[in-house]
Amino acid sequence: MEKQVKRIGVLTSGGDAPGMNAALRAVTRTAVNQGIGCVGIRRGWNGLINSDFIPMGSSSVSHIINKGGTLLYTARSMDFMEPAGRAKALDTCRLLGLDGIVAIGGDGTFRGALALSRQAAETGMSLRVVGIPATIDNDIGCSHYTIGFDSACNTCIECIDKLRDTMQSHERCSVVEVMGRHAGYLALYVGIAVGATAVLIPEREVDFERDIVEKIRRARLANTTHYMVVVAEGAGSAIDIGRRIHEELGIDPRVTVLGHIQRGGSPTARDRETASRMGYRAVMALLEGKDNCIIATQNGKIVDIEMEEALQMKKPFQMERYQILESLTNSKGPDI
Repeated sequence: MEKQVKRIGVLTSGGDAPGMNAALRAVTRTAVNQGIGCVGIRRGWNGLINSDFIPMGSSSVSHIINKGGTLLYTARSMDFMEPAGRAKALDTCRLLGLDGIVAIGGDGTFRGALALSRQAAETGMSLRVVGIPATIDNDIGCSHYTIGFDSACNTCIECIDKLRDTMQSHERCSVVEVMGRHAGYLALYVGIAVGATAVLIPEREVDFERDIVEKIRRARLANTTHYMVVVAEGAGSAIDIGRRIHEELGIDPRVTVLGHIQRGGSPTARDRETASRMGYRAVMALLEGKDNCIIATQNGKIVDIEMEEALQMKKPFQMERYQILESLTNSKGPDI
């Protein structure tokens, strides 16, 4: 195989996700194994603008596969959104002699990578970019799965199971808000796994009477005394939902916003293994001369998709999972 790449940069950008470190490890060690130099860009795209980097080798990524967060830190960069900011980033790429960049993150990370590559081409510079999807929201259109989703789901499930123990003791209603500003994958997956009474997601317009009041009422008629409502942050405020439940049903709900705890913790086996496969494939795509692309999972396989095409792809929401949730709750109630 003809090697056209001598040195690459790797970075993490946007919100962190469990498994990012496993992806960093895979990218670094695959590069070393292929005789490619590897440079870690710290604090996302800001690191390219500010020349904030560290050399990466096999030993620098030892014992990180089990750690949450990201060794290279992460940040969002407003400066990088402007041509002047990207010009500074390209200066750093020239200084370091980078032939390609592996960017680990979400949709915004990939759009920034594509903009950087295009601006480089305008100056006569060749800079290939490869994206690895890592976000707990699982909302990257081209990929059936994103690094961090399984770990976040398990964190939510563990927290809700513990919350259920104490709420059942007091016969109370729980309203739990999970992340998912534009996508309800996390809320729905977790809702099914914890046996929630109701789940609110951005993909389905909320009818308070239908989706909450009637479900709690039916559950009570079926002799249930504890009710679990899971809310994706994009579907409404858990605090507001709790207030309305109190006003309309006269019960006293307890509201819990899980917040950034969902992004932390040791990644699950699925996230470690998927991140490792994606990181390996990202480096091999660069070696094979692939132009800008995103590494994705489709039907259980790791594939690379041209970045511009990938960014235009939409992921159809699996509403059949909502139907499964409906059939497994007491939403139909007893025959009375």
